[in-house]
Amino acid sequence: MTQFKGDDYYVNKKKEVYEMKKALAFGLALFLSFLTVNLVKAGNVSPPSVVVIDNKGYTRDKKGPVKFSHEKHVKQYKVACTECHHVYKDGKNVWKEGDPVQKCIECHSPKKVKGQLDLKRAYHKNCMGCHKKLAKEGKISVKEAKRLRKCSTCHVKKM
Repeated sequence: MTQFKGDDYYVNKKKEVYEMKKALAFGLALFLSFLTVNLVKAGNVSPPSVVVIDNKGYTRDKKGPVKFSHEKHVKQYKVACTECHHVYKDGKNVWKEGDPVQKCIECHSPKKVKGQLDLKRAYHKNCMGCHKKLAKEGKISVKEAKRLRKCSTCHVKKM
C-alpha cells in the first residue's frame, strides 16, 4: 500500500483530537465529582451544638456575648426550630426546618428603627419570653425563671 505525504498529517490530527477529547472528558468527570461531593456535604449540615450570640453591630457592647447550648434546647427542652428561627410573610412564620438560618442582625438592627423590633429587644423577647412562658406552664421552677431573668445568667462577663 502506498502512503502519501499528507496521510501523516491527518493521522496526527486525529490523535490530537482524540487526546483533547480524552482530556476534556477527564476534566468534566473531575468537575462533576467535585460538584457532587460538595452538594452532598451542603445537604448534610447539622446545627451547631453551641451557639454564641456575639453582639456585633452595637457601638458599645455593654454585657458581653451570650453562649447557650443549642443541642440542649432542641433535645432536652424540646424547643421547636420555629420557636427561634423565623421568616415572617403576611404576619405568619413561613420558615421551615431545612431552610437557611439567617443571623438575627440580618433583619433586626442594633439601632432602633421605627416600626421594627431592634436586635436587643428581638433577642430578649424571644429568649426571655420563652423562659417566662415555661415558668407559667410549670415546666421550669419559679427559682429557675428568676435566675434566667438576670443578665449575668446568660451574658458572659466581659474581661
